[in-house]
Amino acid sequence: MDLVKMIWPVIALNYIIVIWALIDLVRRENVKYISKLLWGVIIVFVNLIGPIAYLAFGRGE
Repeated sequence: MDLVKMIWPVIALNYIIVIWALIDLVRRENVKYISKLLWGVIIVFVNLIGPIAYLAFGRGE
């Protein structure tokens, strides 16, 4: 039970970052390095690191 209390903030943060990154991805016309579809797959399936990688490197100008 204590483990769940310790992990739930990380899980909540992960969902917030994933939603933020997906909304940003949908709204942008251009992204860097790879296609929007591949960025979407990375954001959804590479937990925590995928959305952060997109927000740090993949956002187009």
